[in-house]
Amino acid sequence: MFRRITRARPAQTSQPSRTFDPDAPETSGRTARLTDFAYLGETDIYLDAGCQSLRPQPVIDALAEYYTQYNACGGRVKYAWGRRVDAEVADTRRAVLDLLGLSSRTHAVSFTLNTTYGLNLLLTQLPTGRYQRVLTSHIEHNSVFLPTIAAATRLGVPRIVLDRAPDGGLVYAPHELDNAVIVVSAASNIDGRLLTNLAALVDDAHARGGIVIVDAAQAIAHSAALLRGTGADAVCFSAHKMYGASLGVVVATTVLLRSLDISFLGGGMVSDVREDSYDLVPDDPGALLEPGLQAWGEIIALHAAITWAKRVRLDGLTPDLFIERMSRRLFEGLRELPGVTMVNAAASPVVSLYVDGQDSHRLAVFLSKSGIMVRSGYFCAHHYLKEQLGLPPLLRFSLGLHTTESDIDRALECFARLLKGLS
Repeated sequence: MFRRITRARPAQTSQPSRTFDPDAPETSGRTARLTDFAYLGETDIYLDAGCQSLRPQPVIDALAEYYTQYNACGGRVKYAWGRRVDAEVADTRRAVLDLLGLSSRTHAVSFTLNTTYGLNLLLTQLPTGRYQRVLTSHIEHNSVFLPTIAAATRLGVPRIVLDRAPDGGLVYAPHELDNAVIVVSAASNIDGRLLTNLAALVDDAHARGGIVIVDAAQAIAHSAALLRGTGADAVCFSAHKMYGASLGVVVATTVLLRSLDISFLGGGMVSDVREDSYDLVPDDPGALLEPGLQAWGEIIALHAAITWAKRVRLDGLTPDLFIERMSRRLFEGLRELPGVTMVNAAASPVVSLYVDGQDSHRLAVFLSKSGIMVRSGYFCAHHYLKEQLGLPPLLRFSLGLHTTESDIDRALECFARLLKGLS
């Protein structure tokens, strides 16, 4: 499968894998794989980036460089390695804010285990007596759906589950937002639908005393434009879905962070401790969600991932435009296959489907034998897919910047042969 990496290159010297000359003639051949994914075997077709993206070489290099050149704790030491960690982590926080078009004057960046963990850190520490209801939607991943059940119970308020429009917008009546905690995803991990009315939702919620917390795990890699400059009170996402190492990120307003009833405590969050009391750090609201030792290497690798994604070009296209092109190719190819029922209404980096009379898990195993790696099941969206829509387990194909036209064509060819053999 994957070939072993035997050498690490310094992350700061990594260059874009392909440059674009606007005056060069277009080529008629299929897109070649980025050299930053050269470790991927020729027969490995990885179509599960919706779970976690593959990591480009500069990210691998950044992580290896930390572990081999300055593997120290941040925030605790005065020697040179530690000071470099602090500087690199600070750079990552700035890069995250820049990616979202937000200011350090109003927002803070916290690092955690994953999106689910970040959402729980916020919801389990919201103050009681302030909110009247918790709102979410039917289409949510369990990372949102389950914590909102627990949050409503803890806060002693009703929980309301709303519909999403076909374009992904949240369907709500203005009065439902009164003093509400609204937790919704920016992009579906089932069919890629975007929260198209995010800006209006935030404005309406704030006008009625509510707050909006966004699960951006599926949106951050290829739909970050939707999130830029958002007025949402918090945006949670995972670095491992945007070409970084395994890591969770919470970007929240300082107002929301300082309103929390902090109960999940540890070193790094306090400026002083006495026998029966402590003082939280007064000037670093992001630290309020960072108890204990942090994943310094993974945080530093996130900066490398953000830098890489900004610079890389694929056939002269930005990552978002390239993924859009690949999404159309995949969607159009899949919907032409006989016996396939598409869950998606439109092309997306995430495409889900099922085949009448066939077990999706069995299909995934058969595809795997041909080197085609796709997800099967309910994708942590059991309520929506199983309870509300009554669907069988699905197959999900999801794309990343490692994907090539050849990958998609080979996957379609293998799937078509499989379906023909089973008919």
